[in-house]
Amino acid sequence: MALIVQKYGGTSVGDTERMKNVARRALAAQAKGHRVVVVVSAMSGETNRLLGLVKQITDRPDEREQDQIVATGEQVSIGLVALAIQAQGGKAQSFLGSQCRIVTDSTFSKARIKSIDADSIFRVLDEGRIAVIAGFQGIDEHGNVTTLGRGGSDTTAVAIAAAIKADACEIYTDVDGVYTTDPNVAPRARKLDRISYEEMLELASLGAKVLQIRSVEFAMKYRVPLWVKSSFSDDPGTLVCPEDQAMEDVVVSGIAYDKNDARLWVRGVPDKPGVAAKIFGALDEKAIVVDIIVQNPPHDGVCDLAFTVARADLTKATDVVGKVAKQLKARAVESDDRIAKISIVGVGMRNHSGVAAKMFRVLASEGINVQMISTSEIRVSCVIDPKYTELAVQALHTAFGLDGPAPVAAKKKSKK
Repeated sequence: MALIVQKYGGTSVGDTERMKNVARRALAAQAKGHRVVVVVSAMSGETNRLLGLVKQITDRPDEREQDQIVATGEQVSIGLVALAIQAQGGKAQSFLGSQCRIVTDSTFSKARIKSIDADSIFRVLDEGRIAVIAGFQGIDEHGNVTTLGRGGSDTTAVAIAAAIKADACEIYTDVDGVYTTDPNVAPRARKLDRISYEEMLELASLGAKVLQIRSVEFAMKYRVPLWVKSSFSDDPGTLVCPEDQAMEDVVVSGIAYDKNDARLWVRGVPDKPGVAAKIFGALDEKAIVVDIIVQNPPHDGVCDLAFTVARADLTKATDVVGKVAKQLKARAVESDDRIAKISIVGVGMRNHSGVAAKMFRVLASEGINVQMISTSEIRVSCVIDPKYTELAVQALHTAFGLDGPAPVAAKKKSKK
């Protein structure tokens, strides 16, 4: 008997028929002798609808009140899925985040999980019921409803799996696994049987939409076996697991891209100790994540500082940086939301030289200018003009030997 957490995203619970399919899958797992916890997202499009209502009221909402609103989407889903399980002869009980005490900090809209009441979940499982838990939401120590940010249901599922020491966490979505890149951009992308936690963490942080970054962080920290599967097929999916020698032999495992970043420049910053700490410390206080940072050489005692943030945080980041820049007597703060980030990822980079040089050559051969560069031990990222995104992904995918067989439709076309 295994203890399994199954998470179903918005498309998997997009309507009542799909919810019935979720119920069948959960009951099938239980019929094999497993104890099953189901974590669900809001129905597809529901969170956007709720945020749209908020935007009709104000462009700068109080984040506590916004969390109160958007958390309601999951409440509908858990009730309907629990009813679907019961309608098919099973036993189920639904939980809001507050009901199984998913305690978070008080960073509204981007809260981090601090603890989970595993006892309340085990009580339901010990009664032979399936626990159906709302993803994306929690409660802080003051009783306020909080949300975990976009994709937060993945984080909920993995955190619950860690808390109850589950044997596996299965993330069901509308794709059948993790691919070398987005198949919609590169038709010859291949599905991976396995990928390391570190590679998946990088890909998630760099724009890959399959898993949310904090869910991978939890899985890696607590060594939770993490499967990415399709809720519409029986494909075995992709296992996210610790790296092994076979993974290290592959130089690049995947290509990621992100068109949801923006860039900020602080012009004429005084070139003296503590300036960067003030700017980025202020951003940290507002939970704004900064990615690529570039500072040009000083001239006449000042320099320019450029960095990227999520486009959704641009307005808030501009306000925060503007106040600090005024205190520092910087010349100006400018922004640009017309950028794209392209990244190559692979644990094999640790043992191979010339990977970054090859990436730059490939982009140059396609006439793509690199505006900013950032690296880690297993990743190289470049900021480019967004109009070249698809071309860059395809060129790099081919150059690093990631192409699989041509799609059937493409083969037929080439014969004509």
